[in-house]
Amino acid sequence: MDVSIGSVLGAILAVLVSTLLIRVLFLLVWKPYAVSRWFRGQGVGGPSYRFFVGSLPAIKRMKAPGSKIVLDVGSHDFIPIVQPQYRKWVAEYGKIFLYWFGAVPTICVAEVELVKQVLAERTGRLFPKDYLNANMEALLGKGLVLTNGEDWKRHRKVVHPAFNLDKLKAMSLTMADLAQQMMHRWQSQIQQATNHEAEIELSSEFSELTSDVIAHTAFGSSYKEGKEVFVTQKELQELTFSASLNIPAPGRLRKLKLPTSKSSRRVEKLDKKVRSLLMAIIEGRLADKDTNGYGNDLLGLMLEARALEQEGRAQMLTTQEIVDECKTFFFAGQDTTSHLLTWTMFLLSRYPEWQHKLREEVMKECGNAVPNPDMVTKLKLVNMVLLESLRLYSPVVLIRRGTGSDIQLGSIRVPKGTMLSIPIALLHRDKDVWGQDADEFNPTRFEHGVSKAAANHPNALLSFSQGPRACIGQNFAMLEARIGIAMILQRFSFELSPKYVHAPKEEITLMPRFGLPIILRNLHD
Repeated sequence: MDVSIGSVLGAILAVLVSTLLIRVLFLLVWKPYAVSRWFRGQGVGGPSYRFFVGSLPAIKRMKAPGSKIVLDVGSHDFIPIVQPQYRKWVAEYGKIFLYWFGAVPTICVAEVELVKQVLAERTGRLFPKDYLNANMEALLGKGLVLTNGEDWKRHRKVVHPAFNLDKLKAMSLTMADLAQQMMHRWQSQIQQATNHEAEIELSSEFSELTSDVIAHTAFGSSYKEGKEVFVTQKELQELTFSASLNIPAPGRLRKLKLPTSKSSRRVEKLDKKVRSLLMAIIEGRLADKDTNGYGNDLLGLMLEARALEQEGRAQMLTTQEIVDECKTFFFAGQDTTSHLLTWTMFLLSRYPEWQHKLREEVMKECGNAVPNPDMVTKLKLVNMVLLESLRLYSPVVLIRRGTGSDIQLGSIRVPKGTMLSIPIALLHRDKDVWGQDADEFNPTRFEHGVSKAAANHPNALLSFSQGPRACIGQNFAMLEARIGIAMILQRFSFELSPKYVHAPKEEITLMPRFGLPIILRNLHD
């Protein structure tokens, strides 16, 4: 009997191993061969597939020198640092080509009109969010940025009212107040200096400012109260980026719970810590609801939706989904705006004639008053410079989508399970789209708005994505940036410090590798 049971178990194990081996060979050998042949038949080329690792070793080789590259301050071409593989392969294979993220087929979409087709899809069923990086969910939470289909609709329905015009006007008071506190510190440093100027590292200052703004406006707390969340999120961001070129498991094998690495265990620990911190904020608000209600900010709106669900009146957001949205906005609401302010100040320091033009406009429309939304909407030149900053130094340099079914992308048939990579930084320098001065700082291209900035390609700016799933917080970010830049121009003249080293780097978002030291002087003593 024991022999027969052992034989049966052995036979079952042999079948399972054989089945798994066949599946692995299918995913790692036959499928890449078939997919490559499928795309070649449609005229789509690309670098050859290498067993299991795909194109990743080649990408790592091309990106390795980037950490040592330093640009001239007059150069805005950081592609050799951040996206060298796309520049090389577009030159070799064209703007649509196939490469391999491990064994996952990936189409680079570097044609603006095809990008618009992808981003115009509303539901997320045809082109779902899929970043091939498990750490991304730990960083952002499964909130608006990462959800698809009906889940995305539910989340958007709850979150969208937090960014209407009246709410933004109320938030602007907080934005201006916190910016004013930051600038009072700067003025004090300048006044204490014997040479009447101060060198201040602005990227860290803006990081703290935008953290404080999102903490106040979305969660009714402060940077000090939420600091541990931001610090933990920063480490999660670094770990997420460090895993961005890890080889993903192919196909359904990605869903298996494989042994975790030391880095993965650290991510899990940090994720639990952030969730615990956010739950403490949520529980504090719930404990106070009988006195002050749920609150009139983003967290209040989400908690109110949760209460309605518990009463059976609507199916909106669970407590864990609220935590996920908090993760999303603690990161996305702070990081991108911080870098927009940083790169705009770099450009205004590099081009003092534009600094002068913007200051004249600000003084004309705002005088010495604290800027409000009605004032900053009249700042046409400020808006043009911010848009050009987004074009040249978009905080997000890459968008990824999956294909949820077989789809027709322009003239190309793309099978289900293919990844799509949209290289924003490269597209923002495409001379076929932006003209021969695409590598140059030229805010006048936005004189007639975003829709007419690129000849023959309306709405080619992709910094906030596009279509129904464009960044819900873009008006929030632009309002905060306009107010911040206007207030700086009212009070200070500034220039790049000789210590500044121009070396943009990507760490999920685009930032200066060595910070942004700026020399500030008070305009009015």
